[in-house]
Amino acid sequence: MYGEIKRAAETAAAELIDIAGLKAGDIFVVGCSSSEIMGHTIGKDSVFDAAAAVFDGIYPILKEKGIYLAAQCCEHLNRAIIVERACAERYGYEIVCVKPQPKAGGSFATAVYAGLDEPVALEHIRAHAGIDIGGTLIGMHLRDVAVPVRLSLSKIGEANIICARTRPKYIGGERAIYD
Repeated sequence: MYGEIKRAAETAAAELIDIAGLKAGDIFVVGCSSSEIMGHTIGKDSVFDAAAAVFDGIYPILKEKGIYLAAQCCEHLNRAIIVERACAERYGYEIVCVKPQPKAGGSFATAVYAGLDEPVALEHIRAHAGIDIGGTLIGMHLRDVAVPVRLSLSKIGEANIICARTRPKYIGGERAIYD
């Protein structure tokens, strides 16, 4: 079962990276309910091994491409974000003091914290693309103009996934020309 979860997460990440045109230095946010993956209600039955399988599927692809992973914590940590210190420093994000746990931050954020080289927590981020696994509401962590993206799969385990990429705002008026 966890192998299937890992493969689905890997497929979803690879497709979104391609569709969104992400490049080295971009930020990829993931909200993940391990409860939903296992067919339970979000926030009720956290399963660390399911969350770790998602991390194991997504992180190697991102790391190989130089894309930063941003893991959204659960509501008990106000949806804080776990990233590598280098990401926080590159974008000038303010670091806050908290370490996620399975019941206070969520299993996915806990797995990410354990798997990164130098993890730190942030309150806010502006990611270039992301995957919401199980209705975790990642929209607050995307740049201003989010564009829904459909992938070849719609679930990881039993959890529905919703993906988005972002684009720069269109500004100007009827005379403006856009790329």
